[in-house]
Amino acid sequence: MLSDSLAYYGPRGGLAADDPRIWPNLVGASVGAEVDVFGRIGWTSRDVWWAVTQDPNIWAALPHAQVLVLAFGGMDSLPSPLPTALREQIRYVRPARLRQVVRSAYEWLQPRLSPVGWPMALPPAVTVEYLDRIHGAISHLRPDLPVVLCLPSTHISPYYGRAHPGRIPTTSAMAEWAREAGVPTVEFYEITRAAFADPTHEMNPDGIHWGFECHRQIAAAVAPAVAAARG
Repeated sequence: MLSDSLAYYGPRGGLAADDPRIWPNLVGASVGAEVDVFGRIGWTSRDVWWAVTQDPNIWAALPHAQVLVLAFGGMDSLPSPLPTALREQIRYVRPARLRQVVRSAYEWLQPRLSPVGWPMALPPAVTVEYLDRIHGAISHLRPDLPVVLCLPSTHISPYYGRAHPGRIPTTSAMAEWAREAGVPTVEFYEITRAAFADPTHEMNPDGIHWGFECHRQIAAAVAPAVAAARG
C-alpha cells in the first residue's frame, strides 16, 4: 500500500504500521492478507513517486504483492497559498530562533490565505501525471498486479482555514484517470465528511486525521474492492 498519513494516524497521532486499529490492517484482516504500508505525513503523489523510485523496501515488497492500494492525493488537493517547498525547508533554517520566527509566520499566514483556494499543493493535472507515472512503473514491473485507487477524503482543519476547494477538481481528475486506466476506485469523501460532523467519532483534533470508528468505516468500504481485485 502506498499512502499518506491518513493510513496510519489515529485520534491521538501517528501509529505503528502494524497497529490493528488502522484501516489498512482492518482491510488485511477482512480479506485474509498481510499488509505493508509505505507512507509518510504530508506525502503528495509526487512524494509517492519519489518513494517508488528510491525506496528499496518498496522494491522488495512489490514482487510478493497480491493487490496494490493507492491511498494518496488528499494532500495534493489542500490549499497551499505559500509554496510547499517553503514549508518543507523551514526545518533547515538556522539559527533556531530564526527558524521559530519563520515557522510562526508561516503558521499565521497559511490558514488566513487558504480560503483563496489557490495555488494548491499540486494542481490536478500534476497529480494525475504522477499517478500515471506510479502506475506505469509498477505495471512495468508487475503487469499482473491489480490496483485499487482511493479517492481523496475531506478535512475541517483550522491549519488550512477549514477550506478545501481543491478536493473536487483533484477527485474528478483522479477518477477520470482511473476510468481510462481501468482501475477501480473507492470514495472516501462521504464517510469522512459525516465523521467530522459527528462528535461521537472522536476524530483527531487537527481536523485532518481520523478516529478509529472512521478507520473502521473506511476499511469496510475498501475491503470489497480489494477482495474483488484479488479475484
